[in-house]
Amino acid sequence: MPALIDFYFDFSSPYSYIASEWIEALAARHGRTVRWHAILLGATFRAAELRAPVDHPIKREYALRDFARSARAEGVPYAQPARFPIPTQNAARVFWWLCGADASRSTAWARACFRAYFGRGVDLSDPAALKRLAEEFGLDPQAAETVWNDPLWKDRLKQANEAAIAAGVFGAPYFIVDGEPFWGNDRKAQMERWLAQGPF
Repeated sequence: MPALIDFYFDFSSPYSYIASEWIEALAARHGRTVRWHAILLGATFRAAELRAPVDHPIKREYALRDFARSARAEGVPYAQPARFPIPTQNAARVFWWLCGADASRSTAWARACFRAYFGRGVDLSDPAALKRLAEEFGLDPQAAETVWNDPLWKDRLKQANEAAIAAGVFGAPYFIVDGEPFWGNDRKAQMERWLAQGPF
């Protein structure tokens, strides 16, 4: 059976959002399936002693332009959120809760979160806004809030971060294909080539 493609993402990452819109189609073209991993970029940045591009004044304006340009290049709707970046641990905990029962449901939640934040400006770090999104998605909003406050799911996300760092993840989106790491939305063409013809 063809190996899975591991896809690591943070809900506050514009490039992760863009990649989330093409990764499944790319995988399907090559008979692969995708295993989604919600992580926190802050944890990987600390491990790698890095900072987000928007935290560097000289990079910030370029990065904001490139987010929008990269989305246009992929035909993905994009509106720069008013509050950016944001903490995303609550959305990620709900992701892992859903993943425990149904991976496809957690993937659908991930897409809903990405599209809400980067398409409609829904602040995923605002508990009230996230509860409304959960209800819109078909979840009991109170149950979702209980999950993101539950030590069990806090620990599950911590485990996901630690596993990602152990796998070498230092940013997002980050993909591992047949043991080969690819970092960034702009590695799509290289991944396509790898999947089509193998190592190069």
